[in-house]
Amino acid sequence: MSSHPLRKALWKIGLDVRRYRPEPDHLIWLKEAGIKTVLDVGANVGQFAHEIRIDLPRAFIYSFEPLKDCYDELVKSMKDDGRFKAFHFALGDKNEEIVMHKNDYSPSSSILEMDEKHKDLYPHTKNTKNEKITVRTLDGLKEFSTLPKKEILLKIDTQGYEDRVLRGGTMFLSHVKVILVETSFVTLYKNQYLFDDIYKMLTGLGFVYKGGMHQRFDTKKGGNLFEDSIFVRK
Repeated sequence: MSSHPLRKALWKIGLDVRRYRPEPDHLIWLKEAGIKTVLDVGANVGQFAHEIRIDLPRAFIYSFEPLKDCYDELVKSMKDDGRFKAFHFALGDKNEEIVMHKNDYSPSSSILEMDEKHKDLYPHTKNTKNEKITVRTLDGLKEFSTLPKKEILLKIDTQGYEDRVLRGGTMFLSHVKVILVETSFVTLYKNQYLFDDIYKMLTGLGFVYKGGMHQRFDTKKGGNLFEDSIFVRK
């Protein structure tokens, strides 16, 4: 069956048009998990913060976003939320000042250099410019040492930098109940850890893989590209 010309045109920039169906609430189960604190690492302009607020209306949300314009938009969009705080730096495995590759499509921005496969799959992400940012470690953030233990959700979406975030927070992870982490099955950013690497890292730290959400597929060659993986402490 041939596709509509508009749909073909949108495919070229990484978009698609489908018949609307109400999306299931993939995070509603967190209501029963007793989560009181959410760490939103790689917040961009607040997409996840707004989504999780619906399911966890009483939780405290701490968002981390290093890009200045995205941080400003994040703060503006959450300004009326009394249980929210934003931090203008990235999380990684050491404290440093570093250059980030800021993408024209901001959700694809990364500390890591983008692989050519990413540009081939999503041509609208091919243009970047450098922005100097600050990186801190999760274990080094003393203000989080008093958070309620075992009632923490850690979400990480850092475009290939997820393993560095985890390595910089190995002590803090002992207090985390649920981790939502974007994992790739193919290399989209140079020197990134893939799903198997993240799986081994987190299962070695006492977490169990519970499946994935929001899978994205290669429309050219087939196969799963990446997903939001769910890990829960044993």
